[in-house]
Amino acid sequence: MRVFGTLDEFAAAAGEHLGYSEWLTITQERVNQFADATDDHQWIHVDEPMAAAGPFGGTIAHGFLTLSLLSAFGPKIYRVDGIRMGINYGLNKVRFPQPVKVGSKVRAGAELVEITDIPGGKQAVSKWTVEIDGEAKPACVAEWVTRFLA
Repeated sequence: MRVFGTLDEFAAAAGEHLGYSEWLTITQERVNQFADATDDHQWIHVDEPMAAAGPFGGTIAHGFLTLSLLSAFGPKIYRVDGIRMGINYGLNKVRFPQPVKVGSKVRAGAELVEITDIPGGKQAVSKWTVEIDGEAKPACVAEWVTRFLA
């Protein structure tokens, strides 16, 4: 994990790759729990027999499940000390180039693309790429906007 002692130190890392999370296995239990939480029970996610005969040869994770894992991966990649709080401000762009089959391992990498001053702190735009172990295409590519308040 990369630790930045101050917000200015973090800002100085603009243009740098910040690191990678550890690999996480996507289980059917996690997919089912996400389906329950979001009321999205589409068969490609939760009906194992039907999905086995479908286009992906088995169940796949929801794209939004993959995206939501950024909140878990982020603190394992970097931390900014000396701030009051970080706020999820939103996303500029999100794509899901490759489905994540249940049983696959995924990890995220982050690059600090841009940082700007805002009242009381800084706004960061970071590019996140969720990789699938053994696959050429990523599962998710997203521009995440975060506000750090000093």
